[in-house]
Amino acid sequence: MAKAKKGGLGRGLEALFADQVPVVQETETTEKATRSAKSGKSAAQTPQAEPKDGITYVSIHNIKPNPNQPRKTFDKEKISELAESIKENGIIQPLIVSKTGKTYEIISGERRFRAAMEAGLKEVPCISRKLTDQQRDLFAIVENMQREDLNPMEEAAGLERMISEYGLTQDQVARSVGKSRPYVANSLRLLKLPEYIRDYVASGALTPGHARALINMKDPKARHDLAEQAKNGGLTVRETEKLAGQVKKGRKPVTREPKDPNLAKVEDELKEILGTKVTVKTGKRKGRIEIEFFSEEERERLIEILFGLRN
Repeated sequence: MAKAKKGGLGRGLEALFADQVPVVQETETTEKATRSAKSGKSAAQTPQAEPKDGITYVSIHNIKPNPNQPRKTFDKEKISELAESIKENGIIQPLIVSKTGKTYEIISGERRFRAAMEAGLKEVPCISRKLTDQQRDLFAIVENMQREDLNPMEEAAGLERMISEYGLTQDQVARSVGKSRPYVANSLRLLKLPEYIRDYVASGALTPGHARALINMKDPKARHDLAEQAKNGGLTVRETEKLAGQVKKGRKPVTREPKDPNLAKVEDELKEILGTKVTVKTGKRKGRIEIEFFSEEERERLIEILFGLRN
């Protein structure tokens, strides 16, 4: 078991998240902000009392992102969509921040912060919490993972930091993010892959399942070739595992013929219509169309779409 580093979590992980403040809570600060809005003054012109786990309005120029934010990629189009929503409806959920000197560092809500800047807001609603540096970073990791806002590689890097920097065990990490221990272990295995494969996973070109099938391949060229085939040729995870196993045993893998470009186009169009991966497989006399889903809700959504085709 890894030892917790000095100056770590203090009260413990459970205590850190047990006393979360409510999103909506009337305080003297919010009342002042309301009165200021009615009088035509901005919240920045109104003296700000230091909040006690309540909501306050902070000048957007006094807020800075967390440099250790686990999320590294932000979809510009989605940020713009959120900015339009903020212009229309305002920020519904406050940012969580921690005061450092005269500024506030974002713990959670960087997407809202970026969208608020694009929307031209002068100040944003915040909940300020007093946290140590380690607590702040850990909070950001867990909050992002609970929201499923991270791509698989960002998630794996966040889990690894929780273990290496904060001395948590895999069991503790699994409980804190609401995942199983095997899920955590499999996620961490992705970090053993070469950078180009990690990039494929981060961008969605390869699934984590495809990537894990490549981990134990010793021949870099064979692994590269199979990664490219899985990425471009529409291999299933099981097919990728089988081909990787053939290479590991010293046998030349039996690869599939390149997919007919017309079928590939049909797959892309069906993927666009159904919102999930669709694979068209053909043989000499018969074939099949595979539609993937990853949850019960998604299965029901796809069934509704297919039933709707009868009308």
